[in-house]
Amino acid sequence: MTSDRFRPFETNLDLDSALSLLREATHGADDGELFLERRRAEVLSLDDGRIKTASYDASEGFGLRAVRGETAGYAHSTTIDEHSLRRAVATARLAVGQGDGTLAPAPKPTNVRLYPDDDPIQQAAFPVKVDLLREIDAVARDMDPRVIQVSATIAASLQEIFILRPDGQLVSDIRPMSRINVSVIVEENGRRESGGHGSGGREGLLGLMTRAHWEPALKEALRIALVNLDAEAAPAGVMDVVLGNGWPGILLHEAVGHGLEGDFNRKGTSAFAGLMGQQVAAKGVTVLDDGTIPNRRGSITVDDEGTPSSKTVLIEDGILVGYMQDRQNARLMGVEPTGNGRRESYAHIPMPRMTNTYMLAGNADPASLVSVLKDGIYAVGFGGGQVDITNGKFVFSCTEAYRVKNGKIGAPVKGATLIGDGPAAMKQIRGIGNDMALDPGIGNCGKAGQWVPVGVGQPSLLIGGLTVGGAAA
Repeated sequence: MTSDRFRPFETNLDLDSALSLLREATHGADDGELFLERRRAEVLSLDDGRIKTASYDASEGFGLRAVRGETAGYAHSTTIDEHSLRRAVATARLAVGQGDGTLAPAPKPTNVRLYPDDDPIQQAAFPVKVDLLREIDAVARDMDPRVIQVSATIAASLQEIFILRPDGQLVSDIRPMSRINVSVIVEENGRRESGGHGSGGREGLLGLMTRAHWEPALKEALRIALVNLDAEAAPAGVMDVVLGNGWPGILLHEAVGHGLEGDFNRKGTSAFAGLMGQQVAAKGVTVLDDGTIPNRRGSITVDDEGTPSSKTVLIEDGILVGYMQDRQNARLMGVEPTGNGRRESYAHIPMPRMTNTYMLAGNADPASLVSVLKDGIYAVGFGGGQVDITNGKFVFSCTEAYRVKNGKIGAPVKGATLIGDGPAAMKQIRGIGNDMALDPGIGNCGKAGQWVPVGVGQPSLLIGGLTVGGAAA
């Protein structure tokens, strides 16, 4: 633990004065808070044998919010002092006016801690990290002569926050994050293909930097690249698809998860709006958002409004039973907050966001799901995608997929995209594997210009009637 901790009420602000100004900003409001943050981040990247990026960023500031009904006044500053806070009060009050709101009760406190508070950046010296990147490069090239390029990244950050509420409640959290990513490009007979793998979470760097950790990741990246060397053009058409477990849950996150965030449903813009209590997925489908899993990338001890994180059931046995809520949307919808009020930084207003979103396992042997495919695709890796929240329509590109005919896994295919809409896909699930797994810890989620770390997961799934885009069969 480093002794250089973020202590804004000892070094920048008087706590009593800050509380008085916060109460002035939120007088007549329904809610509000003072959010203070310091963040430090380091990224080192090696590409083609040379250090390509070596960056260290440090930032701190505050955000002041006053909420009245559906309106929020928000002001932020990189300078944490009383003068800046007074100016922010005037801006935040514009949303309140002469409001006659009643402040919502403060969140119940928690003593739970889901991750260590050590600074991962300080756990290894800069030269040690550089040497590790070079070692990864050398080992990758020794693994296979077809490797012509190696990229590796070590990233670590520490976010420290304080949340002061008008009733005097003060909540703090210290959030570490570490990640190592590797990718390779291979060449054979003039054809080049790539593969990548990475992992991380809210933990220190030391465990990730061991050879026992990064070498299997490197082998996996090489395996994917070599698989793609033999890939054929993907077929096109409507067909059944089996999704692998773990990271393919990114499709669940995008195509379904965003549609279950409270703000979209309160405003009626989600494909799931107005469907509470109705069948929105096949029987056996249970989807949760759980920010309480220790050390996971998407986990948070408390959200960015001070609400303790929770395990929220969204879909149970195919029935829509819950949404992810921040405080504002929960109050307007007459329900309880779920600890999903998240923001990218002090410069951003909180909104309902996912943490770790996943589907529970079923009873099927994963191999049996593939064995029933007459003519389809087995997709185990995904890259980028696009989703329309209003109707759930999605397009996702596959990074590793195979053609399946008569229950037999055949040649890998390249250029496959999966096209469909989330609500329909959830109802077309015909088999749920017993192999639920979470992703390795690499996910980021974008919404309204804000990015936050998230986790995803699912068991293997058999989904009927998805559109596969690719070359003509």
